[in-house]
Amino acid sequence: MTELTLEQKAAIVVGADFWSTVGVPGAGIPPIGITDGPHGVRKQRGGNDHLGLGDSVPATCFPPAAGIASSWNPALVERIGVALGDEARAEEVGVLLGPGVNIKRSPLCGRNFEYFSEDPLLSGVLGAAWVRGIQSRGVGASVKHFAANNQETNRMTVSAEVDERTLREIYLPAFERVVRAEQPWTVMCSYNRVNGVAAAENHWLLTEVLRDEWGFDGAVVSDWGAVDNRIRALEAGLDLEMPGPQPGSTAAIVSAVRAGTLAESVLDAAVARITALVAKADRGRRDLAGETSMSSIGVAEHHALAREAAAESIVLLRNEGGLLPLDSAQAIGVIGEFARTPRFQGAGSSQVHPTRVDSALDALSAIATVEFAAGYSFDGAADPAPLIAEAVAVARRSEAVLLFVGLPAGDESEGYDRTHLELPASHTKLIAEVAAANPRTVVILTNGGVVSLEPWHDSVPAILEAWLLGQAGGGAIADVVFGTVAPSGRLAESIPFRLQDTPSYLNFPGENDVVRYGEGIFVGYRHYETIGLPVRYPFGFGLGYTTFSYADLQVSHRRASVTITNTGTRAGREVAQLYVSAPTDSGIAVPRRELRAFEKISLEPGESARVLFVLDDRAYSHWNVRTHSWLIAGGEYTIGVGGSAHDIAQSAVVHLRAPKPGRLTLDSRVSEFLAHPVTGPILARAAGDATDGEANLLDMVASMPMRRLMRFPGVGNSFKRIGLLVALANNPVVRGIAALRRRR
Repeated sequence: MTELTLEQKAAIVVGADFWSTVGVPGAGIPPIGITDGPHGVRKQRGGNDHLGLGDSVPATCFPPAAGIASSWNPALVERIGVALGDEARAEEVGVLLGPGVNIKRSPLCGRNFEYFSEDPLLSGVLGAAWVRGIQSRGVGASVKHFAANNQETNRMTVSAEVDERTLREIYLPAFERVVRAEQPWTVMCSYNRVNGVAAAENHWLLTEVLRDEWGFDGAVVSDWGAVDNRIRALEAGLDLEMPGPQPGSTAAIVSAVRAGTLAESVLDAAVARITALVAKADRGRRDLAGETSMSSIGVAEHHALAREAAAESIVLLRNEGGLLPLDSAQAIGVIGEFARTPRFQGAGSSQVHPTRVDSALDALSAIATVEFAAGYSFDGAADPAPLIAEAVAVARRSEAVLLFVGLPAGDESEGYDRTHLELPASHTKLIAEVAAANPRTVVILTNGGVVSLEPWHDSVPAILEAWLLGQAGGGAIADVVFGTVAPSGRLAESIPFRLQDTPSYLNFPGENDVVRYGEGIFVGYRHYETIGLPVRYPFGFGLGYTTFSYADLQVSHRRASVTITNTGTRAGREVAQLYVSAPTDSGIAVPRRELRAFEKISLEPGESARVLFVLDDRAYSHWNVRTHSWLIAGGEYTIGVGGSAHDIAQSAVVHLRAPKPGRLTLDSRVSEFLAHPVTGPILARAAGDATDGEANLLDMVASMPMRRLMRFPGVGNSFKRIGLLVALANNPVVRGIAALRRRR
């Protein structure tokens, strides 16, 4: 760093403008461009003095995360990442801001369309695939928003109060998986505070966990405007403040270094990480020079990929009587303005200017004879009664109806949360009227977050959850409706019956700038399955145009395998899901089951395949808050495989040994002494003499620290030689002898 002045170093750790880093030409450090993702390149035109939400260059709009997560297909997500990398490089973008791997804690979060799942494993696997794809093309990813950013209400100031175990098991693992597996070039900190400390100034989060524990070697970038105190943020491990310029930040850094209140080595470390980022982006630009222009990459090919991805994102929720797929020779009514005017992405910083947009109405009309009725308007100005009457007339004249309903754009967006799960009243009334007029009605949903299917669910025979599907969603819907593509999407989040049933209901979005994660680890299906609360559709659920059976599950500690057979008459794809149920007698609260592996396979009618799952220690571990580490409790673990978190087709048991006992101290509980192979038998005999047959006395004192028990006369007097027992218990030779005796 000797060739850089202090002022230059202070400038490098702050953005040059809204979308680029500072360059130092004399030192061979070029600026690099950064822009929004994650489902498309949102590079604004012209100046850099505003967000430019409505004025960005054309780019392929792939399905947002809420849709593509339902594909459960990491290989597909990686291909999208590659395409995004090529388009980013064509626009001279060095870092694309994505993916968003925050957990869907509540279905009300306004930005849920940008996040993958309520489950950390699924979010982490898909997020890693996205990063792997884009970085293979010499463009950096920025995994966001780190961490516990699960709502939009007061997102810039709210403190997420989360206990240590919940952070480790639910809200950090997706980030950890992406970092350890793919080393993203950057990680973006969130706006919120985590347990009272701003994420941008959180040394534990940005340095102790992210760098020291997980081995992250990239740069930490702020969310835009997240930094309040540049010195504290720099010391915490935040390298790049965005956006720039921020003269106050650079001046504060220079002053702090000169005053000796900020070690220059801290600044040097941040500069080194940013210049390394710049070097990688510049190398990627040079390595792929001439290969990546919007003409050379093939806009049509990327649109075709977007259509393929959209089709895999669609979830068939209901198909009574095999109504779908439809015969294109039928007279089909297409009802709903969404069919003609698609809503294909969410609002806010991820809003992409698409290269083209396919409407479902156009795509369906190209295949079959259809009659259209709007049914409702988006502006609310039109009288809904005539629109509904027209729709009912079309429904009566049709052999089957495709009814498009969902959430208008204003109902969900970055910046604010939803307050309910309901469809607009005009849409639910339209469903009731159309379904009464034509019993062969298929409801097709457009929404970024889950919506209530009540009270109309049972009135229609078929429902497609189509999410937000990107620019090619219209063609994808036609592909699925007519059976060109068999639906293979599976829910990445549960669909509850009521908002009141959701685990965060009493704690979301908090009050007085504090949100308490009172549900702990019991998020999404972990909550519903553990307490036996029915949902409309469970996590992992999805139908196809065929059926599958599971047989011959074989399990061991590290591996599980099962045979899956297509038992129907059409080709199809199944998502085999493996869940682990931990023992419930370990004294640790555990979910009934947790997703630990999954595999998507394609099978022809009658074809079988053996699916292998590989498991590691984390599949059986919980976070121990006393040792601040992962721990496997000994006992019986059930491994189940099936088609959703609720539908377990095959299960088997593995037995794992209890961990070696830790060191005992006088602050250890009586229960720990009794469970120890050395002290347990001795104390059990002593306790039997002391309690004189009072069997429940040990249960009464089991949770006491031994130090406190020794203060009681009578029972305590029986343990006066406890100090010797502690020494014996912690002696490795004695422990080894005791272990051998137990095995015999």
